[in-house]
Amino acid sequence: MKQISKKLTITPEQLTQDMKSQKPLLIFDLRESDQFVRSHVKGSVHAVCDTRAKEKIMPKIPKTAKIILISEPETLSANVAQMMDEFGLDVSYLDGGYSSWNGEKSQGRTGEFIEPVELLEDLERFLLLDVRNIDEFSEYKIPGSVNIPLDKIFDKKTIKEIPKDKEIVTICPHGNRAMIASFALASEGITSKTLSGGLTKWNQVLKPVKVVAEPVEIIQVQKVGKGCLSHIVRSGNEAIVIDPLYPFEKYTEIAKKQGFKITKVFDTHQHADHVSSARDLAKDTGAKLYLSKYEGYDFNANFVGDNDNITFGKSNLRVIHTPGHTPGSLSYVVDEKYVFTGDILFVESIGRPDLRDKAIEFTGELYETLHKKLLSLPRYNMVFPTHHGNDAKDTDGAYFSTIQESLKLPWLDIPKDEFVSKVAAKALPRPMNYRKIIEINKGQIKLNHLEIPDLEIGPNRCAVDGS
Repeated sequence: MKQISKKLTITPEQLTQDMKSQKPLLIFDLRESDQFVRSHVKGSVHAVCDTRAKEKIMPKIPKTAKIILISEPETLSANVAQMMDEFGLDVSYLDGGYSSWNGEKSQGRTGEFIEPVELLEDLERFLLLDVRNIDEFSEYKIPGSVNIPLDKIFDKKTIKEIPKDKEIVTICPHGNRAMIASFALASEGITSKTLSGGLTKWNQVLKPVKVVAEPVEIIQVQKVGKGCLSHIVRSGNEAIVIDPLYPFEKYTEIAKKQGFKITKVFDTHQHADHVSSARDLAKDTGAKLYLSKYEGYDFNANFVGDNDNITFGKSNLRVIHTPGHTPGSLSYVVDEKYVFTGDILFVESIGRPDLRDKAIEFTGELYETLHKKLLSLPRYNMVFPTHHGNDAKDTDGAYFSTIQESLKLPWLDIPKDEFVSKVAAKALPRPMNYRKIIEINKGQIKLNHLEIPDLEIGPNRCAVDGS
């Protein structure tokens, strides 16, 4: 049997003294949760020492943090302390276990979580405390978040400067660093909640917003954490879905609630920033699946191209081949009033032409598509893109514009040669995991649905910025 090391012990008297001197401590109670709720050392948090904690949480604990472990008896905390010590952490365990503690005690739970859907319902109520590193935070974030990197959370001066007028929600990519931050705040008497699943789970929240009520109904379904947009277009008791997102069940939920049937599903192109749910949605609803005949998919569908017309309900959808973002990109015009532009034309900008590594060629096609196909549509046509960026302005919570408004966008008032040279020269970061996402959407590799949140983490990066 492995000998328990006593060199890592801290006596109850020493712990009391450290707490009185206000040393920055992380006190983890490893007992069962019901035991913790009944009674625990004041300022401690309940922690589970399982495989996930060892692999995901422990590596994120700053080496500067002083960790105290408590169990009853002391055997568990001693063994864990020895492992953490070997990992290079500053750790001690309470000598004699919890029963030896005669200092201040508390009752109740700590370490609460909040689901992304609940957070979305009332964002203004919370202080969003993002504990990622500065460079990670600058890449993408929940609007309104405040950034304090995890290692700074252990600085008492920093903690005192955190506003206390709102409920605090700690945030990181998967919830591991955020959980540690909540532990650190709790040790200072500050209550907080951890965003369950972190930004990866936040990126999977879909929010429906009704944009048009009649003669057709248009519902914009937004992936709020990523800036992805999809659309349900209802005509009578039938509806089509354009560029559906995961989780696809959201669309069937909306259809069931509002009493219409999804009969057709469309993608505008092979997306590079998110995984299309078109195949799964079509299969689940029995709808027909329509895809671009110019893209080259490795599975069967109804392939459509320029000037094809598809009817649904009392409405007509006309297909326009609009290359530039991808060679096979399509736009869809419904009833000659509403145009769904995919990643070609956005509210605030235009689509990027470089994700297939043919920037010069595709930029020329993008110019022709914009000026000869989309911007030549009637100016009253409403424009519905498949993404929006941080600079896009919403209208009553939705992202759309008109052809008239699109004519004022950057890049559209210069000659073709200048357009091609300037747009093709833009050095833009690629969407995270874009090559694998393209392969999945093309049908070249099988989708593991559990991978979707991690594949889609990060900003969409589909537009050319206007600078």
